[in-house]
Amino acid sequence: MNIEELQALCNSFPAVTEDIKWDNDLCFSVGGKMFCVASLDQPLRISFKVGDEEFNELSTRIGFIPAPYMARAKWVSVVDVSCLPQHELRQLISQSYNLVREKLTIKMRKQLGIN
Repeated sequence: MNIEELQALCNSFPAVTEDIKWDNDLCFSVGGKMFCVASLDQPLRISFKVGDEEFNELSTRIGFIPAPYMARAKWVSVVDVSCLPQHELRQLISQSYNLVREKLTIKMRKQLGIN
C-alpha cells in the first residue's frame, strides 16, 4: 500500500476528514477523532486503533509496534507494510474507522449522517 491507496481507502468511508498534523503526518478522522495516521516520510508507517484483544497480538507481531504516544489508547503502528497482505491491512484500517465511529455520540453521528 502506498500513501495514495491509503488516502483512497480512508476517504471512501463516510464523513472522513483529512489533514496534516505534527508537520509531516497525514491524519484521517471521523467526527474530529483520528482513526488512522500515516507518516509522509519514507518508509510508509501507518498507525491505527485496534480492539483490546488484537492490541496484544499485533503489538508483538513482525512489522508492528505499539504506536508511540498512542499505545495506551490501543493503537498500533505498521512499520513494514510488506509484512501483511493488503486485504488484512485494509480490514484493520476499516475496523479502526468503525471503532472510532462507534464511540461518537449519537448526536454527532446524526450530524455527520452516519449510524
